[in-house]
Amino acid sequence: MINTQDILETINMIQQENLDIRTITMGISLLDCSDSDIDKACQRIYDKICFKAEKLVATGEGIEKEYGIPIINKRISVTPIAMIYAASGGDPVKYAQTLDRAAKAVGVNFLGGYSALVHKGFAKGDEELIKSIPEALAVTDRVCSSVNIGSTKAGINMDAVALMGEIVREAAIKTQDKGLVGPSKLVVFCNAPEDNPFMAGAFHGAGEPDCVINVGVSGPGVVRAALTKIPDANITEVADTVKKTAFKITRVGQLVASVASERLGVPFGIVDLSLAPTPAVGDSVAHILEEMGLESCGACGTTACLALLNDAVKKGGVMASSHVGGLSGAFIPVSEDAGMIDAARSKMLSIEKLEAMTAVCSVGLDMIAIPGDTPAEVIAGIIADEAAIGMVNSKTTAVRVIPAINKKDGEEIEFGGLFGVSPIMKVNTASPQKFISRGGRIPAPLQSLKN
Repeated sequence: MINTQDILETINMIQQENLDIRTITMGISLLDCSDSDIDKACQRIYDKICFKAEKLVATGEGIEKEYGIPIINKRISVTPIAMIYAASGGDPVKYAQTLDRAAKAVGVNFLGGYSALVHKGFAKGDEELIKSIPEALAVTDRVCSSVNIGSTKAGINMDAVALMGEIVREAAIKTQDKGLVGPSKLVVFCNAPEDNPFMAGAFHGAGEPDCVINVGVSGPGVVRAALTKIPDANITEVADTVKKTAFKITRVGQLVASVASERLGVPFGIVDLSLAPTPAVGDSVAHILEEMGLESCGACGTTACLALLNDAVKKGGVMASSHVGGLSGAFIPVSEDAGMIDAARSKMLSIEKLEAMTAVCSVGLDMIAIPGDTPAEVIAGIIADEAAIGMVNSKTTAVRVIPAINKKDGEEIEFGGLFGVSPIMKVNTASPQKFISRGGRIPAPLQSLKN
């Protein structure tokens, strides 16, 4: 039963501690839109998205007003477009432009799914779509892209890794006059989840229903505020406090997801309870780690603190909802987290330490600006390292790095809005060229043999 104290506590979380619903994401299957004629396929895609998502934004805004819960983004994810493109051929960028028109027509912030799943190899259309990603992101405003290049079950497709090193760099070059939006909307995954509501990596997997509502909550400020009340508690009490706070945050997400599902007449999918930071002061995952007792994020002990945080968030979340999915845990994007930005500026946080942290967090190397002259094979090496962590540990990892064209490490780049600002981080440029160029596939690890 809800009591007055619970209501007042939730109001305080929203008004003082930056609690929000980061996104309501409608997943839409486009499998029935395939056609050998690319123009007919594009028209079907546009019509279906506009029909299914016609009331998405208005419904989200109505829930905000009625319940007083901020819903920051309303988004759409679709079937990986490479699967649709395989039937038609032609210029895949037409699909990206169609998705962009549909996103603008229904008023969503972003639309994810200009994607390909190539963890075991390239199917028909995959390579052509991947090579079109830089152009597609340059000529659209709201389309996001992702490529899954590895999994615990399949291993790592090193031909795709090499290609993605080139694609990330080309996306930066093509959008250097547009704030480098290309690589900021491109994620390279290992073990990509089919139901992730967060951009830029969202897509609607083949195992998903025709249409579904997924919700992503957020609340690093709420967790930090809870920890300030127990400054001398032991580690077990810290974990318990985070767990209880995550439970409360997730219940808010469950409420919004259920109401949105009912009003839109669309099945409820999952709540992704990831702690997603913003550049706003007081909304930082890094500051949670510092509240636990670190002088700075990046100090020795950072990975242990993050492991505690991630585990406690998941334990609290699964008690609050029977349908927890997506990524669920803690994001550590550099440019989008005020504490991470400060730690990177002060050289307390390096890209190598971030890589270690990704072994225990939800995602991976996220929104990290690197020098603009970083070679494609070095970017591919970063992708391969991160994919290896995901593959061996049976978890999702991802890379979203931004080659800051014409800038060097130590400088900064301003993205604006939710993407914030990022110090350009130093990268080890010793060449992995021969390793990357070998091609083939890194075999799946022994733990993949579970049947």
